[in-house]
Amino acid sequence: MAESKLAPIETIFANLIWSHEPISSGELVKLCEKELGWKKSTTYTILKRLCNRGIFQNQHGIVTSLISHQDYLALQSQNFVEETFEGSLPLFLAAFTRRRKLSQKEIAELQKWIEENRG
Repeated sequence: MAESKLAPIETIFANLIWSHEPISSGELVKLCEKELGWKKSTTYTILKRLCNRGIFQNQHGIVTSLISHQDYLALQSQNFVEETFEGSLPLFLAAFTRRRKLSQKEIAELQKWIEENRG
């Protein structure tokens, strides 16, 4: 995927696709008109842009994702940590917990995740 970061309106549009896929392009046009107030041309312009970026595909009038929503979120999280914290997850967690303490449940979940992912 050449450019993975989505603009705010692209994120809303992408979430509509992820929530309804596979979806026909005609149904997507109707959904975008209802949810976003878009005209058909706007929907197709944004869809084409995101298809060209390798996030979705429109084959034979059926729109599906090339990257799942969860994989997209993982990529965005990874990029954020790399760009902001030099790739250091501990630095990210230290910054995250500076103003907000973790609950006991969150700590337990993190400890479980660490154990499961220990190399």
